[in-house]
Amino acid sequence: MRRLVLSVVVFVNAVYAHAQNKLLTYDQAFRSVPTNINKPLPQVKGWADAEHFIQMQVDPKDGQSKWMSVDVRTNKSVPFKSNDVPEISPAKLGIDSAQNFTLSPDSKWAAYTKHNDLYAVELSSKKIIRLTNDGSDIILNGYASWLYYEEILGRASRYKAFWWSPDSKRLAYMRFDDSQVPVFPIYVADGQHGYLEQERYPKAGDKNPQVKIGIINIESPATVWADFNPSDDQYFGPPAWSPNGDFWIQWMNRGQDSLIIYKLDPATGAKNQVYAETQKTWIDLDDNNRFEFLPSGKGFMVKSDKDGWENLYLYDLNGKFVNQVTTGSFWGTNIHKIDEKAKQVYLTARKQNSARYDLYRVGLNGTGLTRLTFGEYSHDDIHLSPGGKYFITSYSNVNTPTTMALVDAKGRILRELGNIKGEQFANYRSPKTEIIRVKSADGLFDLPVSITYPIDFDPAKKYPVLVSIYGGPNAGTIYDRWKPVGGATQWWAQEGIIQVAFDNRSSGHFGKAGLNYIHRQLGKYEIEDYMTCGRWLKKQSFVDSGKIAITGGSFGGYMTCMALTYGADVFNYGIANASVTDWQLYDTHYTERYMDMPSENPEGYRNTAVVTYADKYRGLLRIVHGTTDDNVHMQNSLQLINRLEDLGKHFELMVYPNERHGIGSNVRMKANHYRNESLLFYYRYLLGKAAPGELETKSPSKGF
Repeated sequence: MRRLVLSVVVFVNAVYAHAQNKLLTYDQAFRSVPTNINKPLPQVKGWADAEHFIQMQVDPKDGQSKWMSVDVRTNKSVPFKSNDVPEISPAKLGIDSAQNFTLSPDSKWAAYTKHNDLYAVELSSKKIIRLTNDGSDIILNGYASWLYYEEILGRASRYKAFWWSPDSKRLAYMRFDDSQVPVFPIYVADGQHGYLEQERYPKAGDKNPQVKIGIINIESPATVWADFNPSDDQYFGPPAWSPNGDFWIQWMNRGQDSLIIYKLDPATGAKNQVYAETQKTWIDLDDNNRFEFLPSGKGFMVKSDKDGWENLYLYDLNGKFVNQVTTGSFWGTNIHKIDEKAKQVYLTARKQNSARYDLYRVGLNGTGLTRLTFGEYSHDDIHLSPGGKYFITSYSNVNTPTTMALVDAKGRILRELGNIKGEQFANYRSPKTEIIRVKSADGLFDLPVSITYPIDFDPAKKYPVLVSIYGGPNAGTIYDRWKPVGGATQWWAQEGIIQVAFDNRSSGHFGKAGLNYIHRQLGKYEIEDYMTCGRWLKKQSFVDSGKIAITGGSFGGYMTCMALTYGADVFNYGIANASVTDWQLYDTHYTERYMDMPSENPEGYRNTAVVTYADKYRGLLRIVHGTTDDNVHMQNSLQLINRLEDLGKHFELMVYPNERHGIGSNVRMKANHYRNESLLFYYRYLLGKAAPGELETKSPSKGF
C-alpha cells in the first residue's frame, strides 16, 4: 500500500510540474488566442460617498453586471443610483459635423465647434447660437492648431480649445491664426495622381500660430478679448476657471524659460499677474495640473520643479506666497485632494524610489509628511475616498503580480478586491525581471536598467540582447511594476533573448537636475548614457557582445539611429521607427524648449543631428517610416537615407504608404506586417535561426 501511495504522489507531482511548464504558442503571443494567464482587475470608478465605493459587480437580484455601491465596512453592495445626465448627442439634436460636443456644468447647454467656428445649443429649446463667424482653414475658434494639440493642450484634448465657466454662463476659448505658419506638404499616394495634404506645421525657428484668448457670455454672445497682444511671440498653456469666476491662463515667452499665470476678468479681459517663475533652462508649459485652487477659492497651489524636483507651493488668491508644502525629491507629483478643514493635501508621487509611485498626506503648512501606501511596491492607480479615510490601490512590483486592495488611512489592507492572476497563471512559465543601476560615465547618476532574462536562463551561456527604448525628456520607461505575462516579452524569453530597457539622466528619475543636462544638446547625454549601459551589458559573461540590437519609435527611433551611428561601437543592430533625425525638422514648441532656436544654437543642432555621425555607421539599421506621418515627417528618414547612400552605407528600409506616426493606426494589416518583419529581423540577426512556420509561410526566405 505504501508503494502505491508513493507512486501516486510521484505521478501527481509530475503532472503538477508539467502543468507549470507551459509555454506560449505563436498564436497566443501574437494573434490574441486566449491563454487565461491574466484577468482584468475589478472595475472601480471612484466613491459614492465617504463610506461607499463604486464597483462593477453582478447584481444578485437580476444577474446583470452594473455599477454597485459597496459598503466599506460590511462589503454589502446595492445598485449605484447615478446622477449622471442622460447621454445627449449632436445627432439627437439634429446637429451634424459637430466636434468636441461638451455639456455645460448645469447640463442646460452644450458647446461645440463646426468648421472651425464655435457654437452653443440650448438643450431644452434646441436653439443654436453661433458664437464666432470667421472660422476658416487658417482661423480656428475653439479648435486647436496642430502645434497646440500635439504639444500644449495634449492629444487627450482631441483639439478642444474651449472651456465652460462653473456657472455655465460663459465660454472661454482660444482663437488661432495659422496664416503665418509654414505649410508642410504631405504626399498621399492614392489614386492615379495622388495628392498633397497641406499641413500648417511650424518647424524649429518658424513662425507660430497667433493666439487670442476670448470669453463669451452666452446670454449676450460678444467676445471679450483678453489683454494680450496676439502678435507677440508667446504661448498660452492649459487654463482653468477659478471658483469665484475668474479665468486663469498660463503665459510663456517663446524661449520657454519664463512662466506667468494671469487671472482674467471675464467682463473686461483685464489681466492680473498672480504667479511668475523663471528658470535658466526651460519650464514645461504642457502641464494640465500646474495649479489647483483650494476648495474655498481663497488660495491656490502651484506645482513647480524650480528647486530641481516637483514640489508644491501654496499662495493666496492674489498671488502672495504662503509657504512651501512639499520639500524633497518628489517627481510625477499629482494632487488627489486638498482638505482645507483638516489642513492637509493628499498627493501621489515618486519619492522613496524613483521607479515607484506612492500616496502621501502632508499638512498645508508643509509639516507631517506621511506615506500612506505600503510595502516595496509601486501604487499606480489610487482612488481616494472623499474624506481621505480610505483609498483603493492597485499595487505591484516587477516580481509581484498586480493586486487591488481597499486600504485605510493608516496603510492597513482592509480587503483585497482582486488580482491579475487568471486561472491558468500558475501553469505557464514566466521570465524573471530585475531592475539594476549602472553608474553613468561621469559618475553622477545611477542609471536604471531593466533586464528580463530568458526562461531557463543559464549564466554560463551567451545570449543576444534586444534593447527597447524611448529616451525622450521626462519620459522614463523603467518602473518597478508587474508586466502581465504574455505577448512579445514572453515569446522572446522563450526563444532565448535577453530583453533590456534603459533610462537616461533626463528620464525623470533624477528630477529637473538630471533633465537640465540636455539643454541645448538634446540627444547627446541620452545616447552617451545608453552607451554606458550598453558597455556594461557587453561586459557580462552571459551576453553575446556581437548581437546587441536596439529599437524604438519617434524619439526612440532617433535614439536608435544615434545608437547605430554615434554609438556604433556599442550597438550592432537596430530598427528605427518614425525617427527624428535632425531637430531642425521638428516642431517649434517641443524642439525649442530644449534646444532654443536654430539661429541661437547652430552648433547644438549640428551636434545632435544623426547625419553628423552617419560616417561612423556600421552594423545594420532598418529605417521604418509611414509616408503620411504628420508628426515626425518622413523627411527626417529621407534626409538620413540620402546621407547614408552618399556614403555608400548598407542599410534596410521599410516604408508604409499612407501610414501616420503609429504604424497600423489606420490599417491593422500594416501593424501585423510591421510586427512580422521585425520578428524576422530578430530571428535572422539575433537568434541566427529560422523563424516559426507561421512567419516562414509569409516570407520568400524559408531559412537563414
